[in-house]
Amino acid sequence: MSRELLLLRHAKSDWDTDAASDIERPLAKRGRREAPRIGEWLYREGLVPALIVSSPAERARETTLKVCKGLDYKKRDVQWDLAVYDAGLDELLQVLAKYPKEPASLLLVGHNPGLEDLLRYLTDGDLEELANGKLLPTAALARLEMPEDWSSLVAGAGVLVNLVRAKAMK
Repeated sequence: MSRELLLLRHAKSDWDTDAASDIERPLAKRGRREAPRIGEWLYREGLVPALIVSSPAERARETTLKVCKGLDYKKRDVQWDLAVYDAGLDELLQVLAKYPKEPASLLLVGHNPGLEDLLRYLTDGDLEELANGKLLPTAALARLEMPEDWSSLVAGAGVLVNLVRAKAMK
């Protein structure tokens, strides 16, 4: 049996905020509307992840908590991993390697460009990008079928099942 990896880029952040640093930047009004749509979509599709691992950056944290609400997922069960914040491909592969054989499904909430790089790597680049060149705009979710063992993921190890964008959901 294969495992599932869900990659979620945080929802739209507020660039006009008085946040002292990038890690403290919150969601924008649009982001606060779009994040719950992802949780509701996952719930409707029967895709409640066994584990959620998220960047602790404010915009990712807010996104994760709004998704949890739509999923009826206990927020105390979220694993906040600083390694996901500002992570590149190698760091994200190391995060996934922490879960070599379990859970059966994992939702990873993070940031670009790292998540896009991870998605390209896992699918060996066989993807359709938007006209603007973005693969994972804000509040976009990629669902991948993955091998059983994540201790050492190679290029092309995953198969993209679908890619949904909250902006397109109503």
